[in-house]
Amino acid sequence: MKDLRQQIVNTAKKAKDASRKLAIIPREAKDKVLILMAEALLKNKEMILSANQKDVALARKANLSLALIDRLTLNEKRIAAMASSIKAIAGLACPVNEIIDSWQVSSGLVIRKISVPIGVIAIIYESRPNVTSDCVALCLKSGNSLIMRGGKEALNSNSAIYNVLEKTAVKHGMPYGAINLITDTDRSAIRIIVEQAGLIDLVMPRGGEALINEITRFSKVPVIKHYKGICHVYVDKAADLKMAENISFNAKVQRPGVCNAMETLLVHKAIAKDFLPLMLKKFSEANVEIRGCAKTKKIAPGVKSVKESDWSTEYLDLILSVKVVDSLDDAITHINKYGSMHSDSIVTKDKDAARQFLNLVDSSCVYVNASTRFTDGAEFGFGAEIGISTEKLHARGPMALKELTTYKYHVVGNGQVRK
Repeated sequence: MKDLRQQIVNTAKKAKDASRKLAIIPREAKDKVLILMAEALLKNKEMILSANQKDVALARKANLSLALIDRLTLNEKRIAAMASSIKAIAGLACPVNEIIDSWQVSSGLVIRKISVPIGVIAIIYESRPNVTSDCVALCLKSGNSLIMRGGKEALNSNSAIYNVLEKTAVKHGMPYGAINLITDTDRSAIRIIVEQAGLIDLVMPRGGEALINEITRFSKVPVIKHYKGICHVYVDKAADLKMAENISFNAKVQRPGVCNAMETLLVHKAIAKDFLPLMLKKFSEANVEIRGCAKTKKIAPGVKSVKESDWSTEYLDLILSVKVVDSLDDAITHINKYGSMHSDSIVTKDKDAARQFLNLVDSSCVYVNASTRFTDGAEFGFGAEIGISTEKLHARGPMALKELTTYKYHVVGNGQVRK
């Protein structure tokens, strides 16, 4: 434990020193390295896939869920997507050293508000190896040092990706210590990381509820939570039912093991008898287990009964809670009570209903006539995201380059003293 603590403290010190050097590296140099990183991923894809196969085999042996195994699994297409994401980030505008605002005050002082990197960011995450490459690229581009601690289920994959990217960065002029991976799988490593106030400037946890609650409880460093995704689709009485069917199916089935997948389907009572039988049949054909309220069970008697705890459960699997609601107000009330302020959608042709939903649902991403699966940095045009913030300060929704900066004031005078 003492050796692990010292190792993490040394890593944090190294990252802090590197962050000061990284903050002043020109955009052109960082972008060049990002392109080389993307190419290195593709050149080393066989080694990365081999490492990933070890993780997948261990996951199957441990009887992890199919959804979690899907999140863990890499293939050539996913590695190509990781490389494309890095290249997209390289092509985006640099978020640091921008003049956010400037003005002159009565004393004659000229004040400029300038964007700057946060410093050292720690990411604690589970399951998804592509998070490793996304975080490295976003932090490098935004001038932040990075400390990553992935889950043990992806250790081989994360290590392979990290080794390729870190070696490429250092070889081509990025400061040693700017990119770090903690490979010790002891749970105590997390506690040590989040105690490093003064060395680490921000912690962002991505994972299960227990992990996030533990970090929030013990962290001495500011935390932005990538909390669970209790995402809803509400099918309004004025919905195009075919559109609602396509959106609901995509939101649940396209990739159920991710945080922006739908976990609860809400249906207005006026169209429930027309919509639910066909919708539930389609879900059944896709092996989705339905847990329905009493009104849902009257329409589809064969479904399981929903429990109170289901409304606030992130299944990350082919399981779906379904509730028939009396009104738009009831749908909004349900979402604000049980949701996690992640992503929620309304399907409707009624512009007033859409406007009310957008204004009153208290989530980071609120949709009209679209799947919740679009809550993603790449889909938002950000290249990638370091996480989906369900907080309100200082960032909300997909956290990309701009959200990885803070600001300071440059104040220029010509001899002024305060009277």
